[in-house]
Amino acid sequence: MKIGIFTDSFRPYTSGVVRSIELFSSEYVKMGHQVYVFGPGAPFTRSKYETEDGVYRFFSIPAPTFSEYAIPIPVSPQLRSTVKKIGLDVVHAHSPFLMGRLGARASKIFRLPLIFTFHTLYEQYVHYMPLARDTSRKVVQFIARDFCNRSDLVITPSSPVKKYVKRIGVKTDVKVLPTGIDLSEFENADPLWLRKNYTISDSEKILLFVGRLGKEKNVVFLLNAFKKVLENHPLTKLVMVGSGPMKNDLVKMTRSLNMEDRVVFTGLLPRNKVVHCYAGADIFAFPSVTETQGLVLGEAKACGLPVVAINAFGTPDMVRKGEDGFLCSPSVNEFANKLSLLLQNEELYMRMSEKARQNSILLSSTHCARSMVKEYERLISEKNRRSRTKKEA
Repeated sequence: MKIGIFTDSFRPYTSGVVRSIELFSSEYVKMGHQVYVFGPGAPFTRSKYETEDGVYRFFSIPAPTFSEYAIPIPVSPQLRSTVKKIGLDVVHAHSPFLMGRLGARASKIFRLPLIFTFHTLYEQYVHYMPLARDTSRKVVQFIARDFCNRSDLVITPSSPVKKYVKRIGVKTDVKVLPTGIDLSEFENADPLWLRKNYTISDSEKILLFVGRLGKEKNVVFLLNAFKKVLENHPLTKLVMVGSGPMKNDLVKMTRSLNMEDRVVFTGLLPRNKVVHCYAGADIFAFPSVTETQGLVLGEAKACGLPVVAINAFGTPDMVRKGEDGFLCSPSVNEFANKLSLLLQNEELYMRMSEKARQNSILLSSTHCARSMVKEYERLISEKNRRSRTKKEA
């Protein structure tokens, strides 16, 4: 099978969407399928990413509010000839906007099944838009709903997101299929790398956050909670892996709270180094309230990290409350108290750590990819059957 992936974000940019595409694509290739990615290029530059086999890069410009993110220009006179030459069997869009629209056009021209994964609660990101936020929120929701209803199948990574999608008026068939985890990449993770590279002593406990440093991730909430944790657990450090438009403001905030020596900002790290960070930390702290799944939660659990997260949207599908972590209300005090409880109760910590590792096995990327391929095959079969029926008529 030849699978066409159309996405507005792709490496070298890092995000949950990019990680999902990489994981599924890797599993598809292992199963003998071919994957072709249509996505953004590095803005105004040439890089090693421009010449990858099976990857078609589009001219891109830096996002005005976040220069590390590339906005692709979905214009390609060669799209029709390229798709025809490849002989795609299915189109899978990972955005309802730029490249997703291009993918939808290709699916219509060649009568291919169109699948759309609803990765993101798009209306929660309108603070990045220059237009009036209320208007932007309505427009973004309309675009997402319209794209879903043009698709043959909508995939959501968690059941709460499926309910949300149905609530906003999506009529297309919706299935829940999470992004899995490649458990093998955690087998050789170095638990000493994080402490060694950021000068963290053995006597200090490490709280870890991995994600974009943006408003939608609720990172200011995390810093306020960590300030309270330090009152009773001064030998604790918070490591924040990632970058984003709020990074400079967050650095300033740590100074204003007199805890700049307690918070480590690593910036963007290559994937293998991120894995080392998981392996070297003690607890995973995740304050986001906009996650459709929260893939990083499963990755943290794969390294035995108990999770403290806010009980919102897709997060409950990833954390078993009271078993491998805690799900909190959006209360700084409650969040800080649960972190403190894990820091001071070693028996509870060890029990949750073991459960986290065990439960992560249920999120195998191989299993998830096989389920997705079955959906591809079903849709291709239905398209072919309808096409034959029309010809016979």
